[in-house]
Amino acid sequence: MEATNYKGTNKMIAGIVFGVITFWLFAQAMVNIVPAVQADLGIELGALNIAISLTSLFSGMFIVVAGGLADRMGRKKITYIGLILSVIGSLCLVLAQGATLLIIGRILQGLSAACIMPATIALMKAYFEGAERQRALSFWSIGSWGGSGITSFAGGAIATYMGWKWIFIFSIIFALLAMWLIKEVPESKAKTTGKFKFDFGGLGIFIVTMLAINILITQGADLGWTSLPTILLGVASVLGVIIFVKYEAKRKNALIDFELFKNKPYTGATISNFLLNAVAGTLIVANTYVQVGRGFTAFQSGLLSIGYLIAVLGMIRVGEKIMQNTGAKKPMIWGSAITLVGVALMGLTFLPGFLYTAMVFIGFILFGLGLGMYATPSTDTAVSAAPDDKVGEASGIYKMASSLGNAFGIAISATVYSTVAAVSTVHVSATVGIITNVIFAAVSLLSIIILVPNASRKEKRVEKLAG
Repeated sequence: MEATNYKGTNKMIAGIVFGVITFWLFAQAMVNIVPAVQADLGIELGALNIAISLTSLFSGMFIVVAGGLADRMGRKKITYIGLILSVIGSLCLVLAQGATLLIIGRILQGLSAACIMPATIALMKAYFEGAERQRALSFWSIGSWGGSGITSFAGGAIATYMGWKWIFIFSIIFALLAMWLIKEVPESKAKTTGKFKFDFGGLGIFIVTMLAINILITQGADLGWTSLPTILLGVASVLGVIIFVKYEAKRKNALIDFELFKNKPYTGATISNFLLNAVAGTLIVANTYVQVGRGFTAFQSGLLSIGYLIAVLGMIRVGEKIMQNTGAKKPMIWGSAITLVGVALMGLTFLPGFLYTAMVFIGFILFGLGLGMYATPSTDTAVSAAPDDKVGEASGIYKMASSLGNAFGIAISATVYSTVAAVSTVHVSATVGIITNVIFAAVSLLSIIILVPNASRKEKRVEKLAG
C-alpha cells in the first residue's frame, strides 16, 4: 500500500490512543502509589520522588530530538521504538527490588514518551485531513489529557486490589496492543534534502540547563535558598538558557528551530500548553492536603478526582465541535478560564469539612471541563500552524512544553507546599500551593488572548462545511 493512498482508520486511531495511554499509566499512576512503592521496595522518599520526576524530565529533554528524528527516519518507526522502550521500562519496574531498576525503568519510560508523543501527532496529520484530523486529534487528546484522569483512578484501584506492579503489566499489554493495531499504517517521512547533521552541542547545553533548573526547583529548599550551591544552580540555569538560545540561532540544523515561534498561533498554543500542564501541580497539592490535612485515604482522594476524569473525557469532543463553529481561540480561552476557577476552589482550605470536600469535588469537575475544552483546539492550532516538513519537530516542541510544564509544575507546587508547611500550618501551605497554580492558569489565559488570533469568517465557514 502506497503512503499517498492511505487514509487514516479507526484502527490506527485506537492503536495510537493505546500507545499514548501507556505513558499516563506509568506517569500519572506513580503519583498515587508512593506509599505502596515505598513500603514494597524500602526506598527513601527522596529517591522515590526523584524517580517519579525522571519520566517527565527525560521526556521533556528528548521529545524535540525524537520529533525531529521522526520527520527524518520515519514517524511509524519512532513510534515503534517508543513502544518497545515502554515495554522494557515497564518490565524494569515489574522486576524492581530496589531503587536501581526503578530509576532505570523511569528513565526508559521518559525516553519512550519522548518518541511516542510527537511521532503519533505527526502520523495523525499525515493521514487525516480537515474535520477528520480534528476528530483524530480529539481521540489523541482523550488518550493524553483523558489518560491522566483514567490512569490516576485506575492506578489507585489496581494498586489497592492487585498490587502496584500490575499497573506496569497492563502498560506492557497496552504497548503490545498498540504495536499490533498500527502495523498496517504505512511509513511517513518528511521530504528532506542534504545530509542530516545532528545538533549534539545544542542537546548537551539543553540537558545541562534543564537538569540545573530541575535540581534548583526540587532541591533548593533542602540546600537552602541562599546557599552557595543553590545560587550556583540559579546562575547555571539563567546562563544555560541564554547560551542555548544564542547557540541555536547560529545552527543550520538546530535542535529547536526558533523560526517556528514567529508563528503567533503556534507560540500561543505552545506557551498556554506549558502553563496549563504546570497546573498539574494542583493534583499533588490537593491529594497530599486532603490526606494529611483532612484524613482521607489514598483511595478516597482518588474518588474526589473522578469528576475530573468524566469531565475531561466528556468535553474533548465538545471542544472540537466548538472550535469548528467559532475557531480555536474561544474554546482555548473558555477552557483556561474554567480551569482557573476550578483550581481556585480547591484553595479554599478555611472551609469546614463537608463544604471543603464539595468544593474540591466541584473544582476537579471544572478542572476537567476546562482542560477537555482546551485540548483539541490547542493541539490542532499547533499542528495546523506547523510546516509539513517540520510537523514532528513542531509537535515535539509542543509536547516538550507539556512534559516540562508537568514536571516543573509538580516540582514548583511540591516545593512551595513543603516550604510554607515548614513555617506555617498545612492548611495555609495548601492554599499557597494552589494559588501558585492559579497564577499558572491566569498567565496561560493571557498568552491565548494576546497571541492566538480570532478565526476569520472564511475559516469559520470552512470549518462548518468540513464538520
